Amino acid sequence: MVNKINQSSIINRQLRVVFFGSSKYVLPVIEALNKSFDLFLVVTTENIPTDPVVNFCRQDSINCLSVSSLADDSFIRQIRGQNADLGVVADFGIIIPNNILEAFPKGIINIHPSLLPKYRGPTPVQTAILNGDTKTGMTIIKIDDEVDHGPILYQEEADIKPDETAEALLSRLFEKASNSLPKTISNYSKSTLNLTDQLHKNATYTKVFSRQDGYIDLSKLKFKDSLEIRNWKLEIARRIRAYYPWPGIWSKFEIRNSKSEIIKLLPGSKIQVMRAVKSF
Repeated sequence: MVNKINQSSIINRQLRVVFFGSSKYVLPVIEALNKSFDLFLVVTTENIPTDPVVNFCRQDSINCLSVSSLADDSFIRQIRGQNADLGVVADFGIIIPNNILEAFPKGIINIHPSLLPKYRGPTPVQTAILNGDTKTGMTIIKIDDEVDHGPILYQEEADIKPDETAEALLSRLFEKASNSLPKTISNYSKSTLNLTDQLHKNATYTKVFSRQDGYIDLSKLKFKDSLEIRNWKLEIARRIRAYYPWPGIWSKFEIRNSKSEIIKLLPGSKIQVMRAVKSF
């Protein structure tokens, strides 16, 4: 049985924590960790324009390190030299190697926005919306040497709202995780939490989406009857929600002077004209 925890206020400044995360969605998680533990370092990825994690850490005077990989031995020495106890990962984008896992006496835990073992991998929220799921959730696991494979510390279900985009759902799930995290970590660090193995035989997987996944070739649309039209409209509605803000739903229309107008379909029945490009 997955743990159900009474999430009361908890502060343990003796527990030294490093956080790994790289998107705006994880800001509530950083805030929760900083309030409850000794969050002495946040690690984010390089080359993200106007990085929200870097800006948030700067405003709250939290030490932040931007990396392109975790292969640098000096980083491991820094972790060990600072006597880090625990690592926490959320929406980081880089797989944590074993030598980093071994640098933390209490290991590293990961916040994953699905009900594991369902939807392992990089796009669980988008995939849930694409598949028409009405429920999802978030899972906190201890990382092992396989992706999204480790035992479960905590799991909580959440409804998917009918018009909810991936952006909105990700924000809500990580906010939910931030409320659950302090007590979960506290119990885990005191070894009062029973870890539950995932049912690996039930595992499903997600993929990385590219810009091309959002393309709709309108010239190939043909419908046999009204049922096919309704099904197509339902599929497009799901794709608009799932692919917002990335990669978006888009198509091209031929216009004069051998150019194509690129349009983008947005949530709320909005159409955005992107630009005109030459047609080859």
